[in-house]
Order: sequence, then structure tokens, then C-alpha cells
Amino acid sequence: MVKLGNILQVFTRKKMIDSTNESSLTRCLSTLDLTFLGIGSTLGVGIYVLAGSIAHHDSGPAIIISFAIAAIASIFAGLCYAEFGARVPRAGSAYAYCYVTMGEFIAFLIGWILILEYVIGAASVVKGLSTNFDAFINYKMKAFFESLQKLDPEYTGGYPDLFAFTVTIIFSLAIAFGAKESSLLNNFLTIVNLGVVLFVIIVGSIYVKISNWQIDTGCTEVIKHNVTCEYGRGGFAPYGVVGIIAGATKCFYCFIGFDCIATASEEARNPKKSIPISIVASLTIVFLAYCAVSSVMTLVVDYRVLNDDSPLPAMFESVQLYWAKNIIFAGSMCAIGASLLGSLFPLPRVIYAMASDGLIFKFMGKLHPKFQTPVIGTLIAGLITGILSGILNLNQLSSLMSLGVLSAYSTVASCVLILRYKECETFEKRDDREPRTVIYIVKQLLNLNNTTRSTKLTSQIASSLVFLYILSCIPTTLFIINSSQHILNGSFSTIGVLVAFISILVLILICIYRQPVSDKKLLFSVPLVPFLPAFSIFINVSLMMTLEAKVWYLFTAWLSIGLVIYFLYGIKNSRCGSQLTNLISEKNQNNKRNVQQEINNGMAYNNPSFVE
Repeated sequence: MVKLGNILQVFTRKKMIDSTNESSLTRCLSTLDLTFLGIGSTLGVGIYVLAGSIAHHDSGPAIIISFAIAAIASIFAGLCYAEFGARVPRAGSAYAYCYVTMGEFIAFLIGWILILEYVIGAASVVKGLSTNFDAFINYKMKAFFESLQKLDPEYTGGYPDLFAFTVTIIFSLAIAFGAKESSLLNNFLTIVNLGVVLFVIIVGSIYVKISNWQIDTGCTEVIKHNVTCEYGRGGFAPYGVVGIIAGATKCFYCFIGFDCIATASEEARNPKKSIPISIVASLTIVFLAYCAVSSVMTLVVDYRVLNDDSPLPAMFESVQLYWAKNIIFAGSMCAIGASLLGSLFPLPRVIYAMASDGLIFKFMGKLHPKFQTPVIGTLIAGLITGILSGILNLNQLSSLMSLGVLSAYSTVASCVLILRYKECETFEKRDDREPRTVIYIVKQLLNLNNTTRSTKLTSQIASSLVFLYILSCIPTTLFIINSSQHILNGSFSTIGVLVAFISILVLILICIYRQPVSDKKLLFSVPLVPFLPAFSIFINVSLMMTLEAKVWYLFTAWLSIGLVIYFLYGIKNSRCGSQLTNLISEKNQNNKRNVQQEINNGMAYNNPSFVE
């Protein structure tokens, strides 16, 4: 039983990563495999559905700028993951990163959030696959399942979707058979998806009309389509800067999924090299695909008449290429299938990492002797995902998934900052006697003490400043969201308050920047520290603050369930806690031996006959 006085020590105990220990998982994934995994999990529903909706309602043809803004923000988060992939090549993604940086308690919370993220994400994807397939066959599947059993449409999908459940189980079994086998399936689906994307770009380019980026304010051109005239001002950016930013917020979610690469660290052949390359490469390819397809789409079709549900088939129908509908359908099925693999693949890896560390039930992390995969954890995760996709209305849970993703992104960026200013490995013990007076600490905020190497004090100052920066981001982003109209109208008082908030953030970053950095050499490191990770944190917090209150209530309920498991099971069975206990016990035994040895030596010295 953990004593109350030691609870802080338990919460902050950190996992030590021994790079010499080989993983229990099979290292079989190449850089190309990981890149395809990232592309497959990211380039999915967004390109076949969401791009048309964003162009129609938010950005117009300027959707390419919205995608560019979202891509930059995502790449910032991706670079933070890439650095940690080089630092900590272990399964578990953000969970593992937190465990070596912030301690066990925060790591458990992030791991528990990741489980929620991947379960809802996978369930949403498989539901999308089921809906798309059903639409292609004129909703015959829905009619059949409704004839078997109708459900309450307010809280469920209206009928038991046995197709979605079955597909989830099949994909879970494919993942359970081995990382390499599921990777080959993902590679095939992703290649087909990219082929269809190239088809859209090449064939669609034949029918582009520059005039669709120069549409005037009037609605004469769309009267024949029976469309109302509630649109923007016209031109390339009909909704202005506000529309571009609103579109960028939605486009950001199109890039969610690349973090699944980090969860495969223990199955990568050369993770310290492969993880950074594959994350950056996959995000770059996905951005180029989104940008090219949205450009062609808005050049071929007037953005005001884009179909929200199936913009690409509608685009080809507008130019009488009706046969292209089947090709788009094949591409969307492969894209959603790859996204499903990308969502299901990391879930058992996170469960495996947490179970191996003893924070959740250990049987869930048991590896199959032949396939070397966490089969039990994979099948349990697949079963839960299948039930959710087969019964629930997942539209209400998508925001909950977004909150989990943004929490993980923010935490990883924070960990990068903390580790970058960690105490130097070559730090000499005599420096522990550095002054700890108030004046000395205040001067150290701007490094007026001219400290050249990171010490325990400078590391603590940097960590505290990072925490203060995150707390300061919350009121700043809330103020921007609630006062955005006054800011755009040029309200002097509102802008003055905004400048004050931003000045505080900048001052904190300057203080962090002035601290000496760690001397640890990395194969890959995030550039422009602390500003780039800090900007990533600011974007993530901003998006989190836009979510509704009920999403935060559900989020709190999920965390509460996790806390019950942690306090009743995780604390007592933590592998890290057991290791620390063993080290302390071994140290105490060594001390006893040394004392006994000294006593024996003293007795022998005073009484020579004692030796005999």
C-alpha cells in the first residue's frame, strides 16, 4: 500500500529506457512500411468527403491555403513526435514519451486518453466504410438490418450494423497475425488509394476552368442548381480570412493519424532513423495530395455547388465522366480500409506498453509465441471497437476523439521542451552547490548568472516555465475565441488586452530560451526550440478550447474510470515501482554489508585472534 506521504514520489517516478535491451516485438517494419502506415491512416475520409464540405461552407477555393495552414501546424506536432521517436524507440507513442519525461501518473492519463482516441477513431472509420458501401448498393444493407432489429436513433445508429462489426473483427485478426502481414495489406490499400488520388488530379486537370476561382458575388450561375445565395463575397477567398481560418481548423483534423507511426517504434528495424523520416514524409505527401485534389476540385466545379457527401463523384458527373464513379468508390474503400488499419494498429501497442509496465491488466500485453504480437489486447480492442461501431451513434463521440488527440499532441510538445532543457549528462556533482537564493533564481530566469551548462536548477526552472506557459495559453485562447469579432472590428481595448496576453506568453518563451540546453546528442531534433513546440501547444490548446462543454464532461468521465483502475491496480502492480523498490532494497542490503564489513575489520584490527 502506498503511503500518502509518498504519493508525489509515486506520481513522478520515471521509466528508465535501456537502449541496449531488445524489444519483445518483432522488428520487421521498414521506413517505407512506416511511411505507408502514416499515409494510410491520414489520407482517408478527409480527401473524399471533408474537402468538399470545407470548400462549400468555409473557405471556397482558398481551401488550399486552409490545408497549408493545417499542414504546417500538423508538421510542427509531427516534428515533436519525430524527436521522441529518435529519443525513445518504444511502443506506446505519447504514453512512453511521458513516462520517461513527466512521470508515471501523467503517462497513465495520456495512455488512457490514447486508448479512447484510437477506439473511437477506429469505430468512426469502420462506420464510415459501412455507410459508404451501403450508399453504393442503394442502402439495401441498412434496410435488411432494420428489418432484423430497430434501435433508438438518438443514441444509436438506428440499427445493429453487423457489417461494421464483422469488418472490425476481420481487420483485428489481420493485425493479430503479425505486424508485417498487416503492413503488407496496408501498403496495398494505400497504393491503390494514392493511385486513385493521382487519377483524380490528372484526369480532373483536363477539365479545369480558372473562372471558378474568379466567381463574382452574384448567384446567377447557380440558380439552375436550385442553390440558395448565402455565399461569400466571391473570388478566390469568398469568405475572407475568417473563412480560411475556420477551414484550417477543420482541415487540421484531416491530418490526425500520423502518430500511429510512433506506436510502431518497437517493430521498426531502425526506429531512431525511420520514425522521423516516415512522419515528415507521410505528412508532406498527405498535404500535397489534399492540396492538389482540392485545387482540381474547386477549379472543375463551382465551390457553391459542391456535394457535401460525395464531392469527387459529383465532380466527374458534372463533366459527364460517369464511369469514374466506380474508380472513386474503389479508392474511397481502400482509403477507409487503410485508415481503419492505421487506427486499429496502434491501439493494441498502447495497451501492450501499459500492460507491460503493469499499469493496466498484464494479461492484455501477453505476446503470442508465434506471431509476437499482443493478440489478447488486439482482439479485446477489436471487440470493443466493433461493438461501438455496430451500435452507437459515433457523430457525438468524434469531438471526444479530437480532444484526446490534441491532449496527446500538447503533451508530446511539452515533453520535448522539458527534455531539451534537462540537466546535462556531463554535469559534475560539485555544481549541486550552486546558490538557491531568491535573487539568484530570479536572475537565472533570464540567465543573468551566465550559466553555460544546464544544471538541476535550470532544468527545474525550464520545466516550471513550460507548465506556466501551458496554463497561460488557456485564458489567452479563450479570450481570442470569445472576443474574435471585437478584435476583427479593431476594438482598441480588446486588442490591448490581447497584446497583454500575448506579451506574457512571449516573455515566458524568452525566459525558457535563455536557459542552457542539454548536451545530449540526437539523431533528429526539433528546430527552433522553444518557439516551434510552443506554437504547436498554442494551436492545440486553441482547438481544445473550441470544443463544447459536454465533450469535456465525457472526457472527465473517461478519465475518472481510468483513475479508478490506476489507484486500485496500477500503483500496486507498476513495474517501475517494483524496480525502484528492488533498487532501494539492494542499496540497503549493500549498506548493511558495508557496515558489517567495517565492524569485522575493526574487530580484526583490535583482536588479531578474531581472524583465526
